[in-house]
Parts: sequence; structure tokens; C-alpha cells
Amino acid sequence: MTTDPPSAAPNPPAPTPGFEPAALGPSPLSAGAAELPVDQAQARLLDAVRAHRRIRLPESLPLLQASGRVLAADLHSSLDVPPHDNSAMDGYAFAGAALQPGQPTRLRCTGSLMAGVAPAQEALPAGCCVRIMTGAVMPEGADTVVPFELCHRLGDEVEIPADRLRAGENRRRRGEDLASGRVALRAGRRLQPSDLGLAASLGLTHLPVWPRLRVALFSTGDELVEPGQPLKPGSIYDSNRVSLGAALSRLPFDVIDLGQVPDDPDALQAALERAAAADADAVVTSGGVSAGDADHTRAVLERGGSVDFWKVAMRPGRPFAFGSLAGGALFFGLPGNPVAALVTFYALARDALLCAAGAMQLPRVRLQARCAVAIRKRPGRTEFQRGVLSASPDAGWSVAPTGSQGAGVLSSMSQANALLVLGHGQASIAAGDWVEVWPFEGML
Repeated sequence: MTTDPPSAAPNPPAPTPGFEPAALGPSPLSAGAAELPVDQAQARLLDAVRAHRRIRLPESLPLLQASGRVLAADLHSSLDVPPHDNSAMDGYAFAGAALQPGQPTRLRCTGSLMAGVAPAQEALPAGCCVRIMTGAVMPEGADTVVPFELCHRLGDEVEIPADRLRAGENRRRRGEDLASGRVALRAGRRLQPSDLGLAASLGLTHLPVWPRLRVALFSTGDELVEPGQPLKPGSIYDSNRVSLGAALSRLPFDVIDLGQVPDDPDALQAALERAAAADADAVVTSGGVSAGDADHTRAVLERGGSVDFWKVAMRPGRPFAFGSLAGGALFFGLPGNPVAALVTFYALARDALLCAAGAMQLPRVRLQARCAVAIRKRPGRTEFQRGVLSASPDAGWSVAPTGSQGAGVLSSMSQANALLVLGHGQASIAAGDWVEVWPFEGML
């Protein structure tokens, strides 16, 4: 940092004591049957999270432990990177003014320079050059490097063929990567390997990051059985908690596994209280948010918190509840069907949770691809189909749905590498039409 030693964290923003937001507020959708379009649901989620995000004190982590974490403060460079003009390759350094159009250039070699060694103080004489290794400091009077392979060595002379390079080539200028005082990394960035290398190039050993978001997770349903246990008549194994837990674990979150909760209001209330006791920043559930007789999540949430919306015009995933608990934790109620749970997580909950963790909002990767088959669709909802995205012979992209698109067919999600997205106002499409695709790579 510009003023702190490498291991020190910058001054953090003033923390908000606890997570005591004003209620997200009653919504006209809370009690009605209106379905919120996907883009509006995404916007309302982010607006609510930005307004009420819980702020904890940052922590300072060693670089190798900070990968994937969210940077808590802008990182300013305290030096120029590189700190001096240096050679971009192995070759001969000389003054580019010696190059003459249409004729070879002959220079006398007067020595060698290795990386990590300071050059002599005297300037390079006119008509001379020095052997120089990649990264070595450029000597005074030299501004160009010719690669070894372009030259002819004749005793202590070097001949550069005519018109093979221009003056100033193959020199890295001081500060061309990063100038002293400039912002190297912005707060809110999820730290990638290159970011950690950049921090190391500034001499830093630690970075200030936000603590992991604490996310409580449970599944609801009397029919659910823990994997590894014998199935009872009418029961199924709980796959949602595993897939959602895995999705959450790939993000800068700590997952609090609260297990399975029966279709019982008291049991559900107790699970939410356990989440509060565990100091959860957010609660993610699957099941119990539709209009069935045993779907109690929305009713319990309305008693002990607030519901902002609970229906989204999408398929799969129409029943999706968002609100807050009495203690302030954000609540994301996902559908019970396995594919619908994952699709609503990726389309709605994921970005909102990352925002709650302090991460900056980045545009989702979207591609345009030709659809391999015709797809029937009615306007008025966004449809997410599982698909296989591949390069087509004409150098574009093509996408084909992965068989059955039922909300419970998890195998088709496993076979897919992307979501094929048909927009709210879009109608049926023909084979060969262009469609929007969200690749899983970078999203999962």
C-alpha cells in the first residue's frame, strides 16, 4: 500500500454494528399472485442486498490463502512496476537511432547484462551494443533490443539485417504495468491468481479481504431421506442440499448445513432460529415455497420476518421466495425440484449472495448461439433449458437441449454445460435461430 507496510490492511469502511436492516418492506406481490419478470427480480434482489448488506471487519490473509476471496479495500501501488526500463527478451541493447532504413546496422558489442544486476553508470557509447538478458535493466543510452536470432555475430561486432525491427522495440518501460500511486485492484474484486501475483509484484504479503459470507442451508420435505440411509416407501434421497451446498462452497461463503426439515411449521421455525443462532448472514432453503398444503416456508417467514416476493415468471423455478428474517438475515427460498433449485440459484440467488459478501457486480457471460432444434415457448416468462454448447463448423456457436427438460430431471443438468435462455417476451423459436446461452464455466 502507499502508506502501510505490506502486511498491513488498509483502513476499512466503518462497520455497521450487526445486521439490523429496516424491513425489506411489504411488497404488493407478497399476498398476490403476480409473477415478477426475471430481470426485475434480479434488480430487486441486488437493490435490497446493497441497501442492507451486513458489514463485518475485514481480515488480513496471506496471499496464497486469499484466492477467491473478496478484496475489502482498494489496493494502491507503492512503486512503479516494472521499477526500471528493462529488456523484454534476450538480445542486444542499443540506441534505436542507429537503425537506418533499407540497410543493415553494425554495432560493436562491449559487454553483457544479466537480470538482477545493475548496469554500469556510464552511458552506452554511440555505435555500440551490449548483450542483455530478459528482465535486465536497460543501460543508459539504449532504448531498443534486437533478439539474438535476428542478428549475425562477427567477432565483437553484431550485424542487424535491414528493416527487421524499429527503434524502441522490445523494451519494457518503467511503470508500464502499473505506475506508483495508481489503483492496482478495486475493492469488491474476487481475487484471481493473477491478482495475487500482481500484489506480490508490489511487495505485499497479505491482503485485506471480507470474511466469508455465512450461509445457512437446509432442505424441507417429509419425503426426503439422507443419502446412505435406506429409502422408505414414497421417499427420495435429498439431492438438493448436496448440489446447493457444493455450489455455495465454490464461492467465498461458509456453509452452515442445517440438514433436513420436515413439512411442519414449528420445525421450520426452529430451523430458522438455529440459523440465527449460528449468526448466518443468509439462509438458503429448497422446497416449501409453492402453494401446496404442506408448503409452510412463506407463511412462517411472513410471521417472523418479511417477504419481498415469492413468484417469478420463469421456468423452471416459478416459486422463489425472497425476504429477510427478524434478525436480519437474508432469505432465499428455492423450489424443491432439483433442477429448479439449481436454476433459481444460478439465475437469482448467486449474484445477490455475492453482493452480500461484498463482491462487485460483474456482467454475466452471455453468448449467442444457433439453436440446433425448434423449441416451443409462450411469451410471458423466461425459460431456462439445459443445453450442450459447442463450436460449430462456421466458427460460431451452436447449442442443443439435453433431452427431457422436466424440473426434476437432474441427469440432464449434469449432462449440460450451459443454460439456454429464452427471454420473457420471446415466443417459439425455429431450428437455426439465434438464442442466448449462459455457459456454466465461470458460473458454477
